[in-house]
Amino acid sequence: MSKNKTISFRVSEDKFETLREIADERDLSLSAVFRDYVDMLVAHDGQVEVVPEHQLNESSASTSDTESFPPKVEVPKSFVREHERLELEAEHLREQLEEHKRYVTKLRQQLDEHDQEDVVQLEDLDGGEDDEEASYRLGNFEESV
Repeated sequence: MSKNKTISFRVSEDKFETLREIADERDLSLSAVFRDYVDMLVAHDGQVEVVPEHQLNESSASTSDTESFPPKVEVPKSFVREHERLELEAEHLREQLEEHKRYVTKLRQQLDEHDQEDVVQLEDLDGGEDDEEASYRLGNFEESV
């Protein structure tokens, strides 16, 4: 179970009023604005830049794909193919593991059934004699009294 934690921010009164205005414009609570900011910060591993909207619109028009945020990385096709091959191999190994588990379970069940069939009770070996001395006697011994 995860618990929510509280984060405190200290801002000047002017910035606080500006933040409140932003929250009011977007019909959000002030805490929702901060939650969105923190969520965005975590999602982008701390790589978040806060800029006014008019600068955002200007900068997005002037930036090329290589300067976009978050940064994009090209991955060679050989890397992608190797990754796909490893995924297929891992899936195959998982299937084999499951098959072996089923086989071991089957063998254990057969062994349990076999063990239950071979259980011999000592009482069954006595031949049903009521003589208690006979049930404790081992081998043929003649008693001399």
